[in-house]
Amino acid sequence: MQFPTYSSPHTYAPRNVSQIMHQVLLALLPGIVCSVWFFGWGTLFNILIAAVTCIGAEAVILRLRKRPIQATLADGSALLTGVLLALCLPALTPWWVPFIGALFAIVVAKQLYGGLGFNPFNPAMIGYVVLLISFPLEMTLWSAPPGLGSERLSFLQTAHWVFAGDLPPGTVLDAFSMATPLDTVKTRLHLGFTVSEIQSAAQFGSVAGIGWEWVNFWFLAGGLYLLVRGIVPWQIPVAMLGALFIIATFFYGFDSDQFASPVFHLFSGAAMLGAFFIATDPVTASTTYKGRLIFGAGIGLIAWVIRTWGGYPDGVAFAVLLMNMAVPTLDYYTRPRVFGGQAPEDEE
Repeated sequence: MQFPTYSSPHTYAPRNVSQIMHQVLLALLPGIVCSVWFFGWGTLFNILIAAVTCIGAEAVILRLRKRPIQATLADGSALLTGVLLALCLPALTPWWVPFIGALFAIVVAKQLYGGLGFNPFNPAMIGYVVLLISFPLEMTLWSAPPGLGSERLSFLQTAHWVFAGDLPPGTVLDAFSMATPLDTVKTRLHLGFTVSEIQSAAQFGSVAGIGWEWVNFWFLAGGLYLLVRGIVPWQIPVAMLGALFIIATFFYGFDSDQFASPVFHLFSGAAMLGAFFIATDPVTASTTYKGRLIFGAGIGLIAWVIRTWGGYPDGVAFAVLLMNMAVPTLDYYTRPRVFGGQAPEDEE
């Protein structure tokens, strides 16, 4: 009987890149459905535009570089980049916003460095940050959850707004959009309100903002699925969420009138999406056990600092990119000892 031969260390990897990407996309589905339910059809339009743009841009660049197109696109990485970027965007953004972000993510942040495996920064987060800095107004067009906005756009009305920029006669954009819970808390704290006063408003639910708490819950469920299947390493999401929880708990205990609760931070913004689906990117995250723990903890701490004192409501994207810069150093200083070798302190 002849057995297949595998390379050292003689372990068999049952999944390839394409299978991993498809598993991640599958785990995103509950959060996507929840986002559409609470924030409208614009989420689907963002996904469609960003995904098609990412795939098309990757195909064009691969053709210009004379690289195989079909095999590369089949790995699903371009599709996943588009979906992750789209999920970070407000549901009422015009079509050209996800289009520009997706182009920048694939062409500049990924293919300019040589493609998958060579990019030092998370492409989706690069695209998102470029949009956030370049188009601040369009990046605030978040839909109001059901019951909070005076009106709710239908599928056709959303399509007309996204692609043509027009609203139904006699309506204004303020009737459909509102600030995110993170933005609301930060803005009203500067106006002298306390956290308890702010969170007594109708847009806040049991633990966080209405809609946002459920979206984060389903991204958490999808993330746990990935952990159980062994798709993503546990160190990064546990360290990120743990660090976010610890620092938020410390300051909340110090002054609960000026600092939001740790549970609010965990179930607001991109906390769960970032912890399980963005920070765990195998290309741009740390690859050692200790490095992953430091990498994840750094993202959690930086995200909280930006949320609390920074100029943007959510800091997950900036935190991920800043820690991407630290990955080479983390991997260098946290390398495990070679099997059979001596620890550094024993070599003298």
